[in-house]
Amino acid sequence: MAELKAAVKQCDQFKQAFSKGDLQGCTRLLSGLKIALTTLPALSPNLQSTSTAQQELLLARDVLEHAVFLSVKLEDEVMFERNYLQLGTYYNDMRERMPPSENEPVILALNLMRLLVQNRIAEFHTELELLPAEARESPYVKHATQLEQYLMEGAYHRVLESKSSVPAPSFSYFMESLTTTVRDEIASCSEKAYTQLRVSDAKAMMYFDSEKDVLEYADKRGWEVQDGRLIFSDASRDPSGCKDIPSLELINYTLTYAKELERIV
Repeated sequence: MAELKAAVKQCDQFKQAFSKGDLQGCTRLLSGLKIALTTLPALSPNLQSTSTAQQELLLARDVLEHAVFLSVKLEDEVMFERNYLQLGTYYNDMRERMPPSENEPVILALNLMRLLVQNRIAEFHTELELLPAEARESPYVKHATQLEQYLMEGAYHRVLESKSSVPAPSFSYFMESLTTTVRDEIASCSEKAYTQLRVSDAKAMMYFDSEKDVLEYADKRGWEVQDGRLIFSDASRDPSGCKDIPSLELINYTLTYAKELERIV
């Protein structure tokens, strides 16, 4: 009981620091708090059935959920994945031993957003299939699945439009990362499709807030700016790289592979 009270006190301190936006304090407190959780008998690796087991499970889940939200604020995707995997035990294996968490749909959707940003599409669909039916119907998960559909369709403008309608503030970091990726894709397509483009048109196409933002982006891409137009280099439209594809060799490999498959079947 003493260990539980001490852990609860540390958790309250951690949550107070989190609410105040003290990220460094949160990081420091989280390390000690996770050590304190290892002393609770109902948690792994002991998994004892004690009179305070549910309280201990709820506390551990609460701590890990806040750790996930902290990782988003810190923009630390490695930390996010580590805490999310630890949290999975409480969302899956311990589901029947405690009431559901209101944070679960948000965190499940944030994980899907992370996989989208990292272009781990196969894992995205695997995780989606494993979600409970009620979670898939939440507005948070639906937001993530809608974005994935837009990306698969190449409807990049819809992804950029979605930036202003995130279902929760915690989505902003992954949404910003996704916006950057999509913007770069539009820029690459523009370089190949046009010799030049008006700054105002580029602002609309890439959903920049101002023409100043366009000019800053153009400088990073190495584009020239003349008379209110972006000038793309000829090198970006040079198709010569396609000549080096070993087409005959590739065909031979494919035919050999097909024959081997036929022999096995």
